Amino acid sequence: MKILLISDHEDKWLWDKWSSYGANKLEGVDLILSAGDLSPYYLEFLVTMTNVPLLYIRGNHDSQYDTHAPEGCLNIDEQIYEYNGIRIAGLGGSKRYKEGKDMYTEREMQKKISRLRRALRRTEMKNRLRGGDSAKRDPGSRVDIILTHAPCKGYGDMDDLPHSGFMCFNDLLDEWKPKALCYGHIHQEYGNFKRVIDHPSGAKLINGNEKYFIELPDL
Repeated sequence: MKILLISDHEDKWLWDKWSSYGANKLEGVDLILSAGDLSPYYLEFLVTMTNVPLLYIRGNHDSQYDTHAPEGCLNIDEQIYEYNGIRIAGLGGSKRYKEGKDMYTEREMQKKISRLRRALRRTEMKNRLRGGDSAKRDPGSRVDIILTHAPCKGYGDMDDLPHSGFMCFNDLLDEWKPKALCYGHIHQEYGNFKRVIDHPSGAKLINGNEKYFIELPDL
């Protein structure tokens, strides 16, 4: 499975007007994941071009989604989405550094994770009842990918509060053993950018700034 991960900056290579030249740009992409802070028009453009599922969570600058949620795309914040045997969990938002939406304290994010755990239990129960795709998955992993906007604390984040990561994400990785946590929020121009980081849990931490292609099961 080929996944296009995007976040924070609209990529000019993808955003060019659709043409015979651009028609093969996303050939072979099976799924698009948006880690936040992108125009809804951009997401709509990509999902129209590819005609594949586009899953997103909100970043801390996505208040425009209140009045214009990206059409044809699915918000998976605090939800579990299964696609071709791949299980993806969503957790939107960044650390709270001022008043506003889509920002959370550590305690508030832990509450979001509690709601996500309930969603996972419902998904697992449904799969057991209908004999779903769970049999195809790694038995040691409860989810395959966690999609967030913020990074984990201490891994790819920064020292200032607005760009610091969540400690509870580290605990979640240890608990669920995903193949990857895909995130955004830390831009390439900040200077300490790392595209892929190995986490002690065994997960790959992947920053989707602009674009990054993921091949499964190569992770």
